[in-house]
Amino acid sequence: MAIELTPDLIQLEERAWAEQQAGALTVETALAVQQAITAHAEATGENRYEVERELKRHVRHPEPAA
Repeated sequence: MAIELTPDLIQLEERAWAEQQAGALTVETALAVQQAITAHAEATGENRYEVERELKRHVRHPEPAA
């Protein structure tokens, strides 16, 4: 079963990734992402670490457009 990611979750991770790439990741952004991942995992019954892995893969290594 594929892990469904919400647009809000993706947007948070995109912001965190951009900050990280710029060397400016804040504690507030990192915490917001981690809290959102945990809440999403609890709400969907998914493994928290699997949600985080899929989110990072989605944002950092997107599938090429067809």
